[in-house]
Amino acid sequence: MNERLNRPKGFGEILDLTFSLSKSRFRDFFIISLIFMGPIYLIQALISLASGVSFFRELGAGEAWHEKIISSFEGAESTGLGANLAASLVGITSFFLFPVATAAILIVVNRIRKNETYTIGSVIKQAFSRYGPIIGSTILFSLITIGLILIPVFILVFSLISSLATSSTVGIVLGIILFIALAIGVGYLLTRWSFYLGSAVLGEGSPGFTRSWRLTRKRGWPLIGLYIIFSLIIGVISFTIELTFGIFLGSSVLLSMIISLASIFTTMIFSVGYAVMYLDLKVRHDADDLKEMIDDYNVVQ
Repeated sequence: MNERLNRPKGFGEILDLTFSLSKSRFRDFFIISLIFMGPIYLIQALISLASGVSFFRELGAGEAWHEKIISSFEGAESTGLGANLAASLVGITSFFLFPVATAAILIVVNRIRKNETYTIGSVIKQAFSRYGPIIGSTILFSLITIGLILIPVFILVFSLISSLATSSTVGIVLGIILFIALAIGVGYLLTRWSFYLGSAVLGEGSPGFTRSWRLTRKRGWPLIGLYIIFSLIIGVISFTIELTFGIFLGSSVLLSMIISLASIFTTMIFSVGYAVMYLDLKVRHDADDLKEMIDDYNVVQ
């Protein structure tokens, strides 16, 4: 396994290695994810129970079974303070804890790459030792993401309003083209900067945006493709589980707990994929640096 991690990999090999690692080290990766994410989801379930949501089955009004299920989810949207508090708790706490879980998984994969031994406790401790750079870089990346999304939205709305004032057809076509162009541009930039976390975790510089940009040189589009594939896999798994269990459990606490377990599982897969992608970029970059050193040495001779 470590041999595959120490050489450049193609698109399909990165996916294959991600799932191979997730399978062979499932226990370690899942326990790490569960340690960070499990307590948050448990508190969310307890708040939902305290707010009056049924634990096992929560079906709404209606004659047919599908009407009851639809009614239960509609009712879940207005469960009040308890549901809002639980959602807010998960959102805020996850922002400050989930990146550390990804960091710990990255450290495990890096240890495997270097054929080093590890324990779950040691990698969690090492991840927390980099907590400041990890959270600081994540906050900066979040602010950049918000700016990159809001600015194009303002440009798009302004352009659309101006175009619609002259011709509705032209405005709609221009809006679609502009939206696609802006979405591709924003996605490309965020992808190029998204590997800041690996740099912060392994102590290679923080906030790590410059190193991420260098590492992803000539690899932007394949990385976007990998992100899309992982997102589709996670989306399909999450949707299938929620739909399947929702038919029998309605909008219940048990359903939310099952969805939470699925979220832990899919987040684990994405974190392993992120680690494999980052280390692949690192191997490629280090190999390029070595080639440049050899070329410079030959020139000097």
